[in-house]
Amino acid sequence: AAARRTMGTAASFHIDTPDNTTETYFDFTEENYERVEKILSKYPANYKQSGIIPLLDLAQRQHGGWLPVAAMDKVAQVTEVTPARVYEVASFYTMFNRTKVGKYFLQLCGTTPCMICGSEDIKKTIENHLGIKNGETTKDGLFTLLEVECLGACANAPMIQMNDDYYECLTPETTIELLEACKKGNPPPMGKWGSLPMNGQVSCEGPLGKTSLFAEPKPVPIPEGRFDEPKVDPADVKAHMAY
Repeated sequence: AAARRTMGTAASFHIDTPDNTTETYFDFTEENYERVEKILSKYPANYKQSGIIPLLDLAQRQHGGWLPVAAMDKVAQVTEVTPARVYEVASFYTMFNRTKVGKYFLQLCGTTPCMICGSEDIKKTIENHLGIKNGETTKDGLFTLLEVECLGACANAPMIQMNDDYYECLTPETTIELLEACKKGNPPPMGKWGSLPMNGQVSCEGPLGKTSLFAEPKPVPIPEGRFDEPKVDPADVKAHMAY
């Protein structure tokens, strides 16, 4: 029978586990409370709920890459909203993991460009090498594999996002090299442009290397006196913008 492509998705409801109940203790560290204050200072005092997403991200990073319900309750307390308001955010955005994930969270892109370029082979390589299937975590807690939708690196397909980092232009061989490096606690560092094509290329450069934009572009010249008159008529601005 043909293999059926399934996307691992978290349940939209909470299930108690021994390490994830409403009674489980969670609080921000002193260092992270300083970050909490910095985040909330960006918003008006009566709009603390605007900080829910960055505060959830902060809590998730503190808690090893996933959000227990107690962490969501703490964010609700800090932002002065009902817990349900935080739950609906955490369950909507796939960047938040409401169940435990491994130290290295492998999100494998399985959308069309990556699939055409061999993402199925990469998935099989990961599954065979680690002994897990899509949506599972290794027994040692090091790796979690999850097939996801487009991660926006189509030019360097196939690719995975591992925690915050993109590893691109993968082959079965370089995928195994990456996994073995992670097992040793030494994942390859990111390249100059914030990702790492595993075939040696730089960012999205083709086989010929850089072919354009060899110099820093010059700024657009501004006519002299253009901003001498500081007054702006809002009515004119609206008219120009067709409001």
